[in-house]
Amino acid sequence: MDLLQIVIVIGLLLLIVKPLGTYIYHIFSNEPNRSDRIFGPVEKGIFWLIGLKNRGDMSWKRYALSLLLTNLVLTLVGFGVLLTQHWLPLNPNGIDNMGPTLSFNTIISFMTNTNLQHYSGESGLSYFSQMIVIMMMMFTSAATGIVVAIAFIRGLTKKGTGLGNFFTDFVKAHTRLLIPMAIVMTLVLVGLQVPQTLDATVQAHTITGETQQIAIGPVASLESIKHLGTNGGGFFGANSSHPFENPNPLTNVLEILMMWCIPASLTYTYGRFARNQKQGWIVFAVMSILFAAFLSLVYVSESNGNPVLNTIGADTSQGSMEGKEARFGIAQSALFTTVTTSATTGTVNNMHDTLTPLGGLVPMSLMMLNVVFGGDGVGLVNMLMYAILAVFLAGLMVGRTPEFLGRKIEPHEMKLIAIAILVHPLIILGPTAIAFLTDLGSGAITNPGFHGISQVLYEYTSSAANNGSGFEGLADNTPFWNMTTGIVMFLGRYVSIVALLGVAGSLVRKKWVPETIGTFRTDNKLFAGVLLGTVILIGALTFLPVLVLGPIAEFLTLG
Repeated sequence: MDLLQIVIVIGLLLLIVKPLGTYIYHIFSNEPNRSDRIFGPVEKGIFWLIGLKNRGDMSWKRYALSLLLTNLVLTLVGFGVLLTQHWLPLNPNGIDNMGPTLSFNTIISFMTNTNLQHYSGESGLSYFSQMIVIMMMMFTSAATGIVVAIAFIRGLTKKGTGLGNFFTDFVKAHTRLLIPMAIVMTLVLVGLQVPQTLDATVQAHTITGETQQIAIGPVASLESIKHLGTNGGGFFGANSSHPFENPNPLTNVLEILMMWCIPASLTYTYGRFARNQKQGWIVFAVMSILFAAFLSLVYVSESNGNPVLNTIGADTSQGSMEGKEARFGIAQSALFTTVTTSATTGTVNNMHDTLTPLGGLVPMSLMMLNVVFGGDGVGLVNMLMYAILAVFLAGLMVGRTPEFLGRKIEPHEMKLIAIAILVHPLIILGPTAIAFLTDLGSGAITNPGFHGISQVLYEYTSSAANNGSGFEGLADNTPFWNMTTGIVMFLGRYVSIVALLGVAGSLVRKKWVPETIGTFRTDNKLFAGVLLGTVILIGALTFLPVLVLGPIAEFLTLG
């Protein structure tokens, strides 16, 4: 029964990939299509409002600068709202202003599509902040990631000098993709009993005569874009394990599909742009192989139960149910855990801190690789980065100048790719070491030993991968953790974006090289194997030593 549930959800995803991927292609191909009649007038009004008269192609530098400045303006507006939310409207529960370091962490978190929360949603934010800051940034951060992927794809497949127009792409990502999908899914979630209201906290009387405050609010609208945008921040502190955010198995499946559909479908979009659908399916296949391997590990590990409880004769026939919701069980919890960290969403329907050691290894490893579907747009870009690296390594082995989609890969591109690859482990392992060396960092560890190492490592890995989930045993709402994770989130998002846009800008200007008998094909099973090996090899060499100190060592001590 468990396996059938998982197979059905994966089957539903496969049905979504082609139509959604095709629709995304039509949005950004800039070719006339039927959706222009619906969305064209709205977009023209927006372009007029923002004064966008020239919608021509931008160089990669101008595209990147436009992206950064837009994100900066949104960040400053959101930061100001969080610092003053107590005096702003739509605050029926009288929630106070956020402190400066927590506001810094929160605004960076949501602008970078990380959605790491060092606060509890229902008690830390007013309705105004939830809607004007959090939900707004869930849309804009997701749109930012999507347009980066589109610009990168254009750099690989287009002939010309520019990567498109950032503002046109940014508006279209909202008007034609994220907002329509979010509206539909909000209505579906409301129909499935997810709250959507601006009323204040409900006061209830318990059977013992006590008074209980039950938090409600505009939950359904946040849930829809939270998952569609691979954001992850919960309206409630318990996130998608809360019955108001995720009331039943049906909503659980819908949330899995929402956070998975756009990252998976972008592989098909890539194939359409490349005029070779096999290119997209190869990327999808490699991602799927890695996904299936990690899903199998977490499912088997959680199904086998806690080794310590097994040795004392406790009944673990249901598996390790610690930290999991009974309404979801092992299968839906394991699938949700794998999807939320492979798609770098960060929403959780179970407590990752209570996963078995090898179960906890899975979400951590997926975020370290950051290429197994990944967040909206960014995951595809990272996998294509590894594809270029794989072609370069193959070229070195046969003594031939490497080519990818008809463009020669030369030292300039490889230097930028090296920056993007190296910055990820650097901003994870460096801050992790600093945290262990200082009382400000180590003092937050609530579970000393190997699991404490995992807690710290997971926090910085989640921040660097723009995921946002956590081993929530860590006492992380302190100035040290707010500032360090904020810096890691910023670097993890924008350094790689700028570097890879630079790669795209370099490739789009190159002359197309005709394919010959000696060209290393990138649309067959051989390349899929090379790409898979490249991802595993680099990930293993980089992160295996620190994983040995955390979850692997914990597993060996429990066994």
